Amino acid sequence: MNYKEIFENYKTIAVVGMSIYPYKAAHSVPLFMKKSGYNIIPINPNHEIVAKMNSYQNILEVEENIDMINVFRPSEFALDIIKEAVERKKIKGDVKCIWLQEGITSEEGKALAESNGIIYIEDECLYKVFVELT
Repeated sequence: MNYKEIFENYKTIAVVGMSIYPYKAAHSVPLFMKKSGYNIIPINPNHEIVAKMNSYQNILEVEENIDMINVFRPSEFALDIIKEAVERKKIKGDVKCIWLQEGITSEEGKALAESNGIIYIEDECLYKVFVELT
């Protein structure tokens, strides 16, 4: 599946590490995607509300279906997030794509995601790729 198909088909994005600070990419990128028609679900255990949206402690708490998980956490946390995403997919069958932002990578996480049928993208800015395609 190419980037264009991902953006056309995966409309609900859970954002792990979504920030309350407007000057951070972890705030502005998800809000841009929301303005572009995507359903954004903040995942931030430190805040109940992020950008006027209910925020969840973790991926497993989210009740609605998740198409994509967009990660704004340092690489050392990526594997645990991917493990949680795989667990969720096994329980709910909904996570189809994991997208790690620019500078974030996990070799072990990539193998885990792909072996569980999840599209895996790392070290790419969701915003930059989306804008290039539109």
